[in-house]
Amino acid sequence: MPRLRVHNFSMSLDGYGAGPGQDELHPLGVGGELLHEWVFATRPGRAMLDREGGSVGVDADFIVQGVEGIGATIIGRNMFGPVRGPWPDDKWTGWWGEDPPYHHPVFVLTHYPREPVVMEGGTTFYFVVDGIESALAQAFEAADGLDVRLGGGANTIQQYLRAGLLDEIHVAVVPLLLGSGERLFDGIDPVARDYTCTELVASSVAHMRLTRAV
Repeated sequence: MPRLRVHNFSMSLDGYGAGPGQDELHPLGVGGELLHEWVFATRPGRAMLDREGGSVGVDADFIVQGVEGIGATIIGRNMFGPVRGPWPDDKWTGWWGEDPPYHHPVFVLTHYPREPVVMEGGTTFYFVVDGIESALAQAFEAADGLDVRLGGGANTIQQYLRAGLLDEIHVAVVPLLLGSGERLFDGIDPVARDYTCTELVASSVAHMRLTRAV
């Protein structure tokens, strides 16, 4: 049965998945880029940027696992861009240039409708205004039997956690303190005990896979 999965979500030691003050110059908030240095030190991470070299091993393996068997992705509006409120125009098409790294349908949670945005490489952004369950149903249909990846950010993951819809979450705990920003596991008390750690691997970061009890 297809699952909803989170992969390679980087979190600081003090629980933040992004820094404060996201804007066009700081896509991950101030200091948030430090959480992802481990990704772009790996060979598959550098390949996302069309760069050669990079490490192989545990970290690289987790990056690869994050795209295996995935047919669609769900992201929050903040992950798509810094634009707030009604869409002023169609100019903003994401952080990733003309060929985003998804290469499959991506469903963006928003309160404001917008026509789909077709990008190079097979990525199309669809804007969902009627809630997380609708986005998940559309993503599963588009994935055609494959799993759906939940890309974040933190608030989006919390919504799916609290609703009991997230099957698996892989968190990479990075050995640094951010001090402020967006916490990943705030407000999940009702469902916290439904998840158990099924994998723990240490490398340059601590990889933890949490799986929801069936």
